[in-house]
Amino acid sequence: MSTIIPEGKNLRNALAWVEEGLKEGKRLDILLTEAGMRFNLAPLEDQFLAKFYRKKIEANR
Repeated sequence: MSTIIPEGKNLRNALAWVEEGLKEGKRLDILLTEAGMRFNLAPLEDQFLAKFYRKKIEANR
């Protein structure tokens, strides 16, 4: 599966942070909510993260 690399620095940092949290066994919904606040993501960036992980989960089923 090809991966689209997000352009914004905050979004890239949020993506890396969420990935690290998932490796530690944290819940995705909580990570996504916190990432939006922690990295000051715009609403479209929040939507991108949610969509990215939704597609990733569906691809792994």
